[in-house]
Amino acid sequence: MIETDGPGVVTLGEEDRALAVAAVKAVLRVASDDEDALIAAFAETALGLAEQFLGMVLIARGLRVPVAVPGAWHALGVAPVSAITGVETVAGVALAADAFAIDIDAAGEGWVRIVQAAGVTSVMVLARAGLAEGWAGLPAPIRQGVVLLAAHLFEQREASVAPPTAITALWRPFRRIALRPTAHAC
Repeated sequence: MIETDGPGVVTLGEEDRALAVAAVKAVLRVASDDEDALIAAFAETALGLAEQFLGMVLIARGLRVPVAVPGAWHALGVAPVSAITGVETVAGVALAADAFAIDIDAAGEGWVRIVQAAGVTSVMVLARAGLAEGWAGLPAPIRQGVVLLAAHLFEQREASVAPPTAITALWRPFRRIALRPTAHAC
């Protein structure tokens, strides 16, 4: 469970939303602004589906990731992680800096180990993850796949037509597929 717009749950900021909508409208050849809200919703859905397919957070954002407390290292399960900014109890009380250890490995996987937290059974790790800071920073094939999928969802909203296979062809080179390490080598 990831809180705060985790992988697959995307809410674009105003600037990113405008860029995504413009790209989808260009593919659809739509000039009016009448359906911008619907197109934006499909763009966010397509971006969320891309995150689920690719196994990574695409547009950087802060996340709250629940982690069980026992003393072993725990992978956060989101990537690429750029920062782990803190650890707090489920109730929102920050743990002291010496109560936990953190690491971000070369693959962008975030790791946390709770060293001392008497009576605490789980914590929330505050992290920032994402491949790019915004829509424009996404690799072109990922962005194009999102645009094609959003356009498909818009055009086929009342039908049951499979999306074009070109979408996954665009995304596949970026897909993170790996067995999750059971132990952290730190």
